[in-house]
Parts: sequence; structure tokens; C-alpha cells
Amino acid sequence: MTSESDPDWGPYFGFSAPYANQADAIEQAIETVGDRGYLAMEGPCGTGKTMAALTAAATLLRETDSFDNVFVATPVKQQRQQFIDDLRTINRRIEEPLAGVALVGKTDLCPYGREDLFPDDASVHDRCEELRDSTADLIRADDNDGGGETTTQSSIASQLLGSVAGGVGGDTADAPEPAARLTAGREDTEQWWDTERALELVQTAQQDLRAAQQSGGDADATPLETAGASAPYGTAQPAAPAELTEGESTPLYCPFEADWYARDKGSPVGFEQGVDHVLSTEEFLPASVEAGTCPHRAMGVLLEHADVVIGNYNHLFDSRTRNLTEPILDERTLVILDEAHRIEERVRDLVSDTVGRVTLTQAQRDLGELLDRASQHPDNKELVEKYLAEHDVPYEAVEQAQTFYREAVAWLDDHIDDALAERFEGYAAGYPDDLPSERIELELRDPETDERDSFTEWAETAGYDGAFFRTLGKVGGAVEDALSQLGIDRDCVCTVVGARFGQWWTRDHTAFFREITLEPTDADRDRLDPEWRTAYNASLVMYNCIPAEQVGEILGEFGGGVLMSATLEPLDVFEAVSGLSSVAAGGSTAGGDTAGRGDDRPPRRVDRRSYDLQFPVANRESWIVDVEPFTARNRGDPTGPDNATRDRYAYVAREIARSHGNILLCYPNYAEAKWAAGRLREEIDKPVYLDESSSHEATHALREGFVDDDHAVLVTSTRGTLTEGVDYEGEELHTCAVFGIPLVNIGSPRVQAVRHAYGDRFGRDNAFDYALTVPAVRQVRQAIGRVLRGPEERGVRVLVGERYLPDKPRSVAPFFADQERAEFRRLTPEYLDSQFEAFWE
Repeated sequence: MTSESDPDWGPYFGFSAPYANQADAIEQAIETVGDRGYLAMEGPCGTGKTMAALTAAATLLRETDSFDNVFVATPVKQQRQQFIDDLRTINRRIEEPLAGVALVGKTDLCPYGREDLFPDDASVHDRCEELRDSTADLIRADDNDGGGETTTQSSIASQLLGSVAGGVGGDTADAPEPAARLTAGREDTEQWWDTERALELVQTAQQDLRAAQQSGGDADATPLETAGASAPYGTAQPAAPAELTEGESTPLYCPFEADWYARDKGSPVGFEQGVDHVLSTEEFLPASVEAGTCPHRAMGVLLEHADVVIGNYNHLFDSRTRNLTEPILDERTLVILDEAHRIEERVRDLVSDTVGRVTLTQAQRDLGELLDRASQHPDNKELVEKYLAEHDVPYEAVEQAQTFYREAVAWLDDHIDDALAERFEGYAAGYPDDLPSERIELELRDPETDERDSFTEWAETAGYDGAFFRTLGKVGGAVEDALSQLGIDRDCVCTVVGARFGQWWTRDHTAFFREITLEPTDADRDRLDPEWRTAYNASLVMYNCIPAEQVGEILGEFGGGVLMSATLEPLDVFEAVSGLSSVAAGGSTAGGDTAGRGDDRPPRRVDRRSYDLQFPVANRESWIVDVEPFTARNRGDPTGPDNATRDRYAYVAREIARSHGNILLCYPNYAEAKWAAGRLREEIDKPVYLDESSSHEATHALREGFVDDDHAVLVTSTRGTLTEGVDYEGEELHTCAVFGIPLVNIGSPRVQAVRHAYGDRFGRDNAFDYALTVPAVRQVRQAIGRVLRGPEERGVRVLVGERYLPDKPRSVAPFFADQERAEFRRLTPEYLDSQFEAFWE
């Protein structure tokens, strides 16, 4: 219960009265986070976790001086919308609404990319960056003073907003008053762009469209339309006017980007244009397009002025995506992590590091560019040596680094060639088209030992020791600076590549598993060259087996927060693997990147709350079907002949599938789901829908077809997208059954390395459970949680396999919540039919 000193949260609660456990959740969050701590909260559907977290956050934001903003991260789109809706509900009850914005990726916002107006051979991200760079070059101020005093910021904005409001070629006399402008919170130390030049680019693009419209019949005469909005520009990216290029080539540029600079990095969209002061893509995307401003840039401005920002895990944990959110994330940020049981899975890839073969070659060329310039004349070399000396880097160090990168690429090529020849007979025999079309992992050490990897061993043998590896980042930085001082415009990678190799040497070999990954390309495999490089993109990878340390460090940067999910139990395991234990301990942490940093983070408060399902017990049945374990050893290959285990499980599936209403059957993987669907189609009269690994659109269409039926079966993988973060409301789902334990492929080198690292960190006796069993059980609990989404709904939850029983070998029962262990009761398959009949009648 809250103390007398805790602020009153009542005014910020969006509804008339809280649910049974909701008030406790709000008060505990206020107490814990108000003390700069973190609350780990498990609450099943019906707890009201989203509103509870937002209410506590709004109270602390407005009623204390501890926080400047709130950042919400959720990996599920449906939950993202729930946060938007609940924040709007809160805003309708308070006098001063909280300014909110929901973030999406650049590819969802780029007007050209959304309408497929970029060349087919260019990704949206790459093409966007190219246009941004060319636009920046065109508007760069000659005297570097922001364009002098020829045009004021306000007059530029007035001209720009007037031209937009009047439409293309329209009359601006009766234009409506523009929305309040927001300017970027980040202040450039010296404005390098010329707003007048930027406005000229905007007007050029508008004039190009007018001219095309007046000439008639030109495809470029059509305004760019997207998200139901029409832009003041045409569908083609315009070319720069000759007067801005001084007679040189006229590069293409982005008028949306130019408009942003013409507004002095301002947004034409304000929070008052959002629904209840909360802006989602549906509002700021079309508004930005109509104003002619880059929607992604506008979103970046909005988030700097927002009270509440709603994004995903990438915005907190991915160093590349975090460039957007970095300015608003600090010790005065309150974070809410939704679906927190997925932290390990989602963050592990984000905090792993990769050096691609192409990037490695580019780093070699960066160094080669500087060495080539130096070799052209003795004076050049003297100048290069001078620039390098400013960083205490000798010329010979650049030569040695370039040689290392060249030899590293050669080693990588030879190693991959030998590994593929050993693994695939067709490749060894000269038939590269026999190579698989999925990713290949080539481990560089035994994943179940602590030995060093073969690349490191090669480097040592070749004379490259730890001292050398640790200098590569410094050498790269010196080379980039020297190239810049020489006036060489080059997008260098040598600094970041050098830093990665420094980490390769210093990072713990147990916590970071070294391997080579081969990602398939789009090449025609019937026309492959003799070598593998046509079919794959190769990378050296440091796979982060224990992301808890990195997550703990990142959480330690913020002012506190709430980590919540319907499936966090066992909470002691969650705290260990999520990084909360290191937050609670403070100080330096072992095995990560903190060694040598002098990390002296203070201990932080970490509290736990776990709530029971509050829906009426009479509305549900929960059974464990006692049959032998459905393991790979027992069941055999799903494409082979059926055995006694498969026949027994097919019988159980048939009895469940024949029961009342819509049935969701979940299997350990998609291959098993396909087998089960094939058997059911032969044995029952209901429609059987099979979910397979496919696009989001195909999966959504499959789900819609299933729920539209009132008497159908949907068969899927327990690890699929239809068992988590998807609501089946009302009569859309009546029964969910999970068959076996959905363990990941334990033969994968990465999985073996993770298990070994967990054993090293948490004890060998805990390794398999922490790394594999607990995540699998959370997937099961998510699946059975699809059945009951409201207090009036009725449904049946079924777990199939004896490992769910508490008294069986390798039982997983201890990893369920207390309430679930108490409610699930044992059944033999023969009683399923009568029990279903009794419940539904």
C-alpha cells in the first residue's frame, strides 16, 4: 500500500474504478520507481497492466520532480496501440494533456519508399540516406553562418507554410493558420545549413510539379500521394537547380528533407493535431506529407518535445536505432518495458556485433585511400604523417592495419570455402547450387567449451597480438580524420571496424560466442559462380550469449521503470536473465564490456509483483493430458511413418479438435504443426487451418478466416506469431491446447553456446532450465493465455504431455505460476470427450 508521502494517482487514472489488483500495481510502481527502482510485474489478461503503468508514470511525471519524460517499449504492435489508446483515455480526464507520440521505422514513413518510387536495386534506407546526403551538400552555407541575414527563420517558415497551405499553384490568401511549429530540441553549436537554399530546393520541386501539370500528359504531373495525403511535389525525386551547383552536375535530392531544413529543423505538426494530444502514424504521417516535410524528421522533432514516447525495444537497445532517441534518454527518463519476458530473445541479437566481409573490405580500402595519397609525392606523405601524429598514430601502424584487413579477408574466404566443402558434398564436388537457401552458421570454437576461436588463433600465429587489436579503433579514427583534412569525401568504416576487432580480442569468449554467418543473397542458384560469395554474404559475429549484463547497464542509465508481462514467472529467474539482478547489485559486472571501465553504478531497488487471473473460475477448465512426452526421440521425423507416440498424440488432437467451437492447437514447431494438420484433415469434419512461416499479411488473413468460422481448427507452432500478442475475443476462440514443450533446436551452435554460458554464469544445474526450459514454458503460458481475454468469456486450456505433471521426470510444473499449478488437473485421453461435453453443456 502506498505511503502517505506518495502522490495521489487518482486524477491520472483513466477509468472510474480500478480492477481488483490494479490499484496495488499502481501504488507499488509509484513507490518503487519513485525511489529510482525497477518493478518486475506479472499480471495476466484482465490485470490492467497498461493503464496501471501509465497511471503511475503520469503521476510521477506530473506530481514529482524526478522525471522529464516516459519511454514505453513494446515489441508487439497490438500492445503499442493499447498504450496509445490508454494514454488518450488518461488525457481526456486531465486538464493539461500529456503530449504523446508513437514511433515507427523510417521505411514506414518515407513517402517515396511507401509508394515504391525508388529504384528496385536500392533499399529504402540506403536510398533515403543518399538523398539526405545530397540534400545536405546542396544547402550547406558557403560562409557557415546559417545563410547570413538574408532571410530570417520566421520569414522562411512563413513563406514555406503559406505555399503549402495554398496547395500546388494555389492561392495563399485564404490559407488557414498553420499549426504551432515545434523546433528541434538539439541545438547545433553552429548552424551549417542555409535556410534560403533549402527553401529554394522546396520551391524548385513545387515548380517542377506545376510545370509538368501545365504541360499535361507527363507521368511526373501526378502529385505524390500516400497515406491518404497529397504532397506538394511530384512522384519523381527532383534534380537540383543549376544555380545551386555552380554549373556542375545536378544531383537528385529530397524536397521533404529540404523542407525540414527550411523550417530550421522544425515540425509542421503539433501535438494538438493528435487524437487527445497523442500523435500516431495515422496523424503525423499524412499531416507531414501535406506540409511537404519529411515525416521521419518530423517524428524526430516531436519525440524531443513529448511527455510520453511509445516505441519498441530497438529504440532502447539497438545502437543504430537509438541514434534517434538518444537525446531524450537519460537518468530523468522513466521506462516501461512491455512483454518483458521477451527481453532475452529480442535484445540478444541487438547487442551482438557483426563485421561483414564487405565492411571489412571497405575498411581496408579506407586505409588504402590514405596510403595511396601519401605514396603519390613525398610532400603528401609528410602531410599525412603530420595528421596521423595528431592522434599519436605512426604511418607504419596504418600500413600494418591495412595488411591485417587484407589477410583477414583472405583467411575468412579460405575458412568458409573449406567449411562448406566439408559440410556439403555437392559444393565439394563443384556444384555450388546444392548449397542451402537458409542461413548457415560456422562456429569458430566448440560452443560447449571456453576455448578461444580459430580466427583469434590465426591472428596470433600471424603476429597480430592483443596490443595490436586494441589499437585498430584508434588507427581508424586517425585515418578518417586525416582523409577529412585532406578534403577527401569518403564514408569511412575503418573506425567502427577497428573498434569491433578491439572488442573481438577483449571480450570474454564464454559470454560472446564467435562464429561466421552466411546469409543467403537473391542470386540465381542455377547460375552460381564456382565460389560461395555469389550465394551468401559472410560476416564475423560476436553472438551475445548473456545479454543480461548489457541490458542491466542500459537500464542503469535511466531513472527507473516497470518491466511487465503476463508471463514473467519464475521471477527470480527473470531477474537474473533480464539484467535486473545486476541493476540491484550495482557496481561492476563480470563477463561483459564493463571490465576496465571503472563502473561504479550504485545499487538500485528492484521489487516484484505477481497477480492471479481474476476472471471467474467457473468460466474455465484447465487440464493436463497424461501421455508420454512428445520429444524428438519419441515421435521421430514428422515426414516419416507414424509410430505409437504419434498415433497417441493424433488421437488426443482429434478428441480436442472435435470439441465445441474454435480450437487452437499448438505444436513445438511448424513441421509438427503441418503433420498434425494433415492427420486432422483426414479424421474430422471441421475446417482445418494450417499456419506456416509466412508474411505478416498472409498470417493475418489466415487468422481472420479462422475466427470468422464458429467451428474450426487452427494448427500452428507454439513459437509462432499467432500464440502471443494476438487477441481472440468473445467467441473467436474456445479451446487452446499445447502439445509438448516448444524447445528451440538444441543442436544449433548458438543454442549450445548460450547453454554453456548460462552454466558458467548461473551454475551448471540451472543452465538448461534458464536458457531453454523457462523461455519455452513462457511460450506455452502465452499460448494458453489466448483463450480468456475478458471476464465474460468461457474456455478450456489444455497441456498435452506428462512433463506438465508435477510428479513426472523432467517436469516443467515448477515454472508455472502458483495459480496455474493449482488449477490444472490431470486427465487421461479417454476422458477428454466427456469432460468437454460436461463443460460446454
